Amino acid sequence: MLDLFAEVFDDAESYSSARPGQAYRSALLARDDVVMLVALEDQTLAGALVAYKLRKFEQERSEFYIYDLAVAQAWRRRGIATALIDHLKTIAKTNGGWVVYVQADDGDDPAIALYSKLGRRENVLHFDLFLDR
Repeated sequence: MLDLFAEVFDDAESYSSARPGQAYRSALLARDDVVMLVALEDQTLAGALVAYKLRKFEQERSEFYIYDLAVAQAWRRRGIATALIDHLKTIAKTNGGWVVYVQADDGDDPAIALYSKLGRRENVLHFDLFLDR
């Protein structure tokens, strides 16, 4: 998954430079608020999705945030991203979810077109608040 994300997002620094160890990965995969899905085509990783369940304060419900979603170049425009999202929606429904949401970068027209087809667009501003280290 990390190799696919690094390639598709052209971001080896984030996805390849400091990969977590086995204990960290095992603990993450054991959590009930982390969803990791893959799409295999002919035993090849064609797509991957990572989402997080966010339990809400104002009501007894959750939102599911798609953090990473990528489809390998050779497998695009075959419905893989939509199938991954549809599978996540099923998981969300059975786990107290009321909405799935995702962000797209300005100018990422394929992602914007996909998400516009599947849901309602909201124009928001995103801010990264960095922590002093």
